[in-house]
Amino acid sequence: MKIGFDIDDTLINLREHAFHLYKDHLGQDVPLEVFQAIQSMGIHDAFGLTRDEGKALWGELREAIYFSACPPFPHAVEVLQELDRQGHEIYYITARAREFGERTLEWMTTNGFPVRPGRFFYGMDDTEKVHIIRDLGLDYYFDDKPAVLETLADSGVKVYAKDQPYNRGLPFPRIGCWSELRDLVV
Repeated sequence: MKIGFDIDDTLINLREHAFHLYKDHLGQDVPLEVFQAIQSMGIHDAFGLTRDEGKALWGELREAIYFSACPPFPHAVEVLQELDRQGHEIYYITARAREFGERTLEWMTTNGFPVRPGRFFYGMDDTEKVHIIRDLGLDYYFDDKPAVLETLADSGVKVYAKDQPYNRGLPFPRIGCWSELRDLVV
Protein backbone atom coordinates (compact mmCIF):
# COMPACT_ATOMS: atom_id res chain seq x y z
CA MET A 1 0.00 0.00 0.00
CA LYS A 2 0.95 3.62 -0.49
CA ILE A 3 0.69 5.54 2.76
CA GLY A 4 1.29 9.27 3.17
CA PHE A 5 2.02 11.30 6.26
CA ASP A 6 2.26 14.92 7.20
CA ILE A 7 5.12 15.49 9.64
CA ASP A 8 4.46 18.37 12.04
CA ASP A 9 1.87 17.50 14.70
CA THR A 10 1.13 14.29 12.86
CA LEU A 11 4.32 12.26 13.31
CA ILE A 12 6.18 14.62 15.63
CA ASN A 13 4.92 16.61 18.60
CA LEU A 14 5.98 19.97 17.17
CA ARG A 15 3.45 22.34 18.76
CA GLU A 16 4.08 21.01 22.28
CA HIS A 17 7.82 21.19 21.68
CA ALA A 18 7.40 24.82 20.53
CA PHE A 19 5.23 25.51 23.59
CA HIS A 20 8.11 24.50 25.88
CA LEU A 21 10.56 26.60 23.87
CA TYR A 22 8.20 29.60 24.11
CA LYS A 23 7.96 29.09 27.89
CA ASP A 24 11.74 29.11 28.25
CA HIS A 25 12.27 32.02 25.86
CA LEU A 26 9.57 34.19 27.43
CA GLY A 27 10.27 33.11 31.03
CA GLN A 28 6.60 32.30 31.55
CA ASP A 29 5.45 29.34 33.62
CA VAL A 30 2.37 28.42 31.61
CA PRO A 31 0.98 25.02 32.66
CA LEU A 32 0.87 22.24 30.06
CA GLU A 33 -2.89 22.01 30.64
CA VAL A 34 -3.24 25.45 29.06
CA PHE A 35 -1.52 24.18 25.92
CA GLN A 36 -3.65 21.04 25.87
CA ALA A 37 -6.83 23.13 25.97
CA ILE A 38 -5.94 25.29 22.94
CA GLN A 39 -8.57 24.76 20.25
CA SER A 40 -6.56 26.30 17.41
CA MET A 41 -3.28 25.49 15.72
CA GLY A 42 -1.56 28.62 17.07
CA ILE A 43 -0.03 28.57 20.55
CA HIS A 44 0.49 32.32 20.97
CA ASP A 45 -2.72 32.90 22.98
CA ALA A 46 -1.34 30.82 25.85
CA PHE A 47 1.40 33.43 26.29
CA GLY A 48 -0.74 36.54 25.87
CA LEU A 49 0.73 37.24 22.43
CA THR A 50 -1.12 38.58 19.44
CA ARG A 51 -1.17 36.49 16.28
CA ASP A 52 1.52 38.72 14.73
CA GLU A 53 3.70 38.52 17.85
CA GLY A 54 3.27 34.74 17.89
CA LYS A 55 4.23 34.52 14.21
CA ALA A 56 7.32 36.65 14.84
CA LEU A 57 8.37 34.50 17.82
CA TRP A 58 7.84 31.32 15.79
CA GLY A 59 10.11 32.77 13.12
CA GLU A 60 12.74 33.69 15.70
CA LEU A 61 12.69 30.22 17.27
CA ARG A 62 12.06 28.22 14.09
CA GLU A 63 15.53 26.62 13.97
CA ALA A 64 15.18 25.34 17.53
CA ILE A 65 11.56 24.31 16.96
CA TYR A 66 12.37 22.29 13.85
CA PHE A 67 15.81 20.92 14.54
CA SER A 68 16.38 20.50 18.26
CA ALA A 69 14.91 17.75 20.40
CA CYS A 70 11.36 17.66 19.06
CA PRO A 71 10.06 14.21 19.95
CA PRO A 72 8.22 11.92 17.57
CA PHE A 73 4.83 10.84 18.87
CA PRO A 74 4.96 7.48 20.68
CA HIS A 75 5.30 4.50 18.33
CA ALA A 76 5.49 6.66 15.16
CA VAL A 77 9.03 5.66 14.22
CA GLU A 78 8.66 1.99 15.11
CA VAL A 79 5.36 1.52 13.28
CA LEU A 80 6.59 3.28 10.13
CA GLN A 81 9.75 1.17 10.18
CA GLU A 82 7.58 -1.93 10.48
CA LEU A 83 5.37 -0.85 7.56
CA ASP A 84 8.46 -0.12 5.48
CA ARG A 85 9.88 -3.59 6.24
CA GLN A 86 6.55 -5.10 5.16
CA GLY A 87 6.95 -3.43 1.76
CA HIS A 88 4.48 -0.57 2.11
CA GLU A 89 5.46 2.65 0.35
CA ILE A 90 5.83 5.44 2.92
CA TYR A 91 5.53 9.05 1.69
CA TYR A 92 6.12 12.25 3.64
CA ILE A 93 4.34 15.38 2.45
CA THR A 94 5.06 18.50 4.50
CA ALA A 95 4.31 22.17 3.94
CA ARG A 96 7.58 23.13 5.63
CA ALA A 97 9.32 25.84 3.64
CA ARG A 98 11.72 24.79 0.88
CA GLU A 99 14.66 26.29 2.79
CA PHE A 100 14.13 23.69 5.55
CA GLY A 101 13.44 20.68 3.33
CA GLU A 102 16.85 19.03 3.13
CA ARG A 103 17.53 19.56 6.84
CA THR A 104 14.10 18.15 7.67
CA LEU A 105 14.84 15.08 5.55
CA GLU A 106 18.15 14.66 7.37
CA TRP A 107 16.43 15.14 10.76
CA MET A 108 13.79 12.53 9.89
CA THR A 109 16.44 10.00 8.83
CA THR A 110 18.61 10.67 11.89
CA ASN A 111 15.56 10.11 14.11
CA GLY A 112 14.83 6.73 12.56
CA PHE A 113 12.00 7.47 10.14
CA PRO A 114 12.28 5.27 7.03
CA VAL A 115 12.75 7.70 4.15
CA ARG A 116 13.33 6.32 0.66
CA PRO A 117 14.44 8.35 -2.37
CA GLY A 118 11.60 10.13 -4.16
CA ARG A 119 9.19 9.81 -1.25
CA PHE A 120 9.82 13.05 0.63
CA PHE A 121 7.97 16.18 -0.51
CA TYR A 122 8.30 19.66 1.00
CA GLY A 123 8.15 23.37 0.26
CA MET A 124 4.55 23.74 -0.87
CA ASP A 125 1.40 25.44 0.32
CA ASP A 126 -1.65 23.41 1.32
CA THR A 127 -3.19 23.53 -2.18
CA GLU A 128 -0.05 22.05 -3.74
CA LYS A 129 0.14 19.53 -0.92
CA VAL A 130 -3.33 18.25 -1.78
CA HIS A 131 -2.39 17.91 -5.47
CA ILE A 132 0.72 15.90 -4.58
CA ILE A 133 -1.31 13.61 -2.32
CA ARG A 134 -3.81 12.99 -5.12
CA ASP A 135 -1.13 12.59 -7.82
CA LEU A 136 0.73 9.97 -5.77
CA GLY A 137 -2.36 7.78 -5.71
CA LEU A 138 -2.08 7.15 -1.98
CA ASP A 139 -4.26 4.55 -0.31
CA TYR A 140 -4.07 6.27 3.09
CA TYR A 141 -3.11 9.75 4.20
CA PHE A 142 -2.65 11.07 7.76
CA ASP A 143 -2.62 14.77 8.70
CA ASP A 144 -3.62 17.03 11.57
CA LYS A 145 -4.56 20.18 9.70
CA PRO A 146 -8.29 20.76 9.22
CA ALA A 147 -7.95 22.58 5.88
CA VAL A 148 -5.94 19.75 4.33
CA LEU A 149 -8.22 17.04 5.72
CA GLU A 150 -11.38 18.78 4.51
CA THR A 151 -9.96 19.30 1.02
CA LEU A 152 -9.16 15.60 0.74
CA ALA A 153 -12.58 14.43 1.94
CA ASP A 154 -13.80 13.36 -1.50
CA SER A 155 -10.44 12.45 -3.02
CA GLY A 156 -10.73 8.67 -2.89
CA VAL A 157 -7.84 8.53 -0.42
CA LYS A 158 -8.62 7.05 3.01
CA VAL A 159 -7.98 10.17 5.08
CA TYR A 160 -7.32 10.03 8.82
CA ALA A 161 -6.89 12.85 11.30
CA LYS A 162 -4.04 12.63 13.79
CA ASP A 163 -6.04 13.49 16.87
CA GLN A 164 -5.45 17.07 18.01
CA PRO A 165 -7.72 19.38 20.06
CA TYR A 166 -8.17 21.70 17.06
CA ASN A 167 -9.43 18.99 14.69
CA ARG A 168 -11.79 17.05 16.95
CA GLY A 169 -14.89 18.59 15.39
CA LEU A 170 -14.07 17.12 11.98
CA PRO A 171 -15.96 14.04 10.74
CA PHE A 172 -12.88 11.97 9.92
CA PRO A 173 -11.68 8.73 11.41
CA ARG A 174 -8.78 9.54 13.66
CA ILE A 175 -5.69 8.00 15.06
CA GLY A 176 -4.71 8.81 18.63
CA CYS A 177 -1.62 6.65 18.98
CA TRP A 178 0.52 5.36 16.14
CA SER A 179 0.36 1.81 17.52
CA GLU A 180 -3.26 1.81 16.23
CA LEU A 181 -1.94 1.96 12.66
CA ARG A 182 -0.87 -1.69 12.80
CA ASP A 183 -4.53 -2.76 12.93
CA LEU A 184 -5.66 -0.20 10.39
CA VAL A 185 -3.35 -1.02 7.50
CA VAL A 186 -3.87 -4.66 6.71
